Amino acid sequence: MTDQQQRPEPQISIGIIGPKQVVEQILRVLESFPSFAPIARSCTGENEAVTLAADLAPDVEVLLLADPLSRRKVKEQLTLPIPVSYVPVTEAGLYRGLFYALRTGRLTGGFSVDSLTEAMVRRSLKEMGMQHSDVQIYDGPAYAAPAQLADFHEAHYRSGASAIAFTGLESAAVELANRGVPSVWLRPSSQDIVVSLERALLSTSSRRNRESQIVVGMINVDDFSSEALKRSTEHEVQKLKLDIHRMVLDYVEALDGYLTPMGGDEYLFFTTRGIFERESGGYKSIPLAKELNKTHGISLSIGMGFGRTASAAGTSARAAMRKAKEAGGNTCFIVRENGTLIGPLEMADPVRDVLSFTDAALIKQAEDAGMTSAYLSKLLHQRARFGKYEYKVHELAYLLDITVRSAHRLLLLWIDNGLVEISGMEKVPRGRPRQIFRFVFLEKAFL
Repeated sequence: MTDQQQRPEPQISIGIIGPKQVVEQILRVLESFPSFAPIARSCTGENEAVTLAADLAPDVEVLLLADPLSRRKVKEQLTLPIPVSYVPVTEAGLYRGLFYALRTGRLTGGFSVDSLTEAMVRRSLKEMGMQHSDVQIYDGPAYAAPAQLADFHEAHYRSGASAIAFTGLESAAVELANRGVPSVWLRPSSQDIVVSLERALLSTSSRRNRESQIVVGMINVDDFSSEALKRSTEHEVQKLKLDIHRMVLDYVEALDGYLTPMGGDEYLFFTTRGIFERESGGYKSIPLAKELNKTHGISLSIGMGFGRTASAAGTSARAAMRKAKEAGGNTCFIVRENGTLIGPLEMADPVRDVLSFTDAALIKQAEDAGMTSAYLSKLLHQRARFGKYEYKVHELAYLLDITVRSAHRLLLLWIDNGLVEISGMEKVPRGRPRQIFRFVFLEKAFL
């Protein structure tokens, strides 16, 4: 055996910061990641996490924090030359929390939840057969302070709408305990930690080429002229523009990106793929869209383009924006460097399912069957947002903005090509029963 064969592979140093219980859980999972050499520190709050991150940063190649708020604080207060990741709270954490509350008899009525989107909560409850539960879901700022979350849960508890709170922050759980509000701290599952460690690994030197790949983004304010007409004075219109510009600027700053306004209602920005992946939670949601909708009642269309050159990324971004507009706005699509589509991402309204990767073969199959990209985008958008893949001919005609006769002709064509099948009949008081058409390729795409 040569000296080179005997020499062990260098390990990647990773800093682990979070509450003691989560840190211990991460360290147990790390036993299956021999590439990592962990340096762990426990903390009792987000502010302490910032101090520990500053201490650990010179000695590690990547930081992994236990929750998104701690990571947000670190990003706001420190300028670090290394990637900073976090372990998200997902449906798996809610499953475990609900099971614990049921088993211990603490789930005696309605309940309140934070740190998860409405789509995630509804999916979890449906899978557990609890879809009719009385649940209050936190719908405030994406990075709320523990006191804000505690205020939300306490208000519903005192009003009788909730018997127990489920929170993704330990500090919020401590605050709720001090206020006498029953709560369960939603901790990440082992699988959540595995995924987070894999992403942290990919953000190190072995993946820096891909991490630094250029991303071009286009943001368009949907129907800005109508929004401007709702304002009574020019002063209010200009103030609205400034508010939008400030919020877009803050979002791009969080991406470590560069922003260029393209006019009153459109923006162009540049960032890198690794940062965008982390900020969007792995291409799942755009916090900016939700915040603008909550504060100003405005929706956005966003197109993101990946590419090996700035020109290629820009072309992909324009194609993605076209998809977003064809889908009716208030959505985001991504076109990757190989031309495949990701989306729609969750925007102002909850998306029931997220289409992760639209295979190029699926797009080609649809287009070969006479389904234009505009029709495909609208159908994908309805499937992701409302879970809809069955239509009556009048519904389809309305969605695609075509005549009923044209819809019939297209349906026959798509049936011949295996995209659609007749799934049933709807009886009506008068006249012939109406056929129901199932778009089988959409049903399969989301399985």
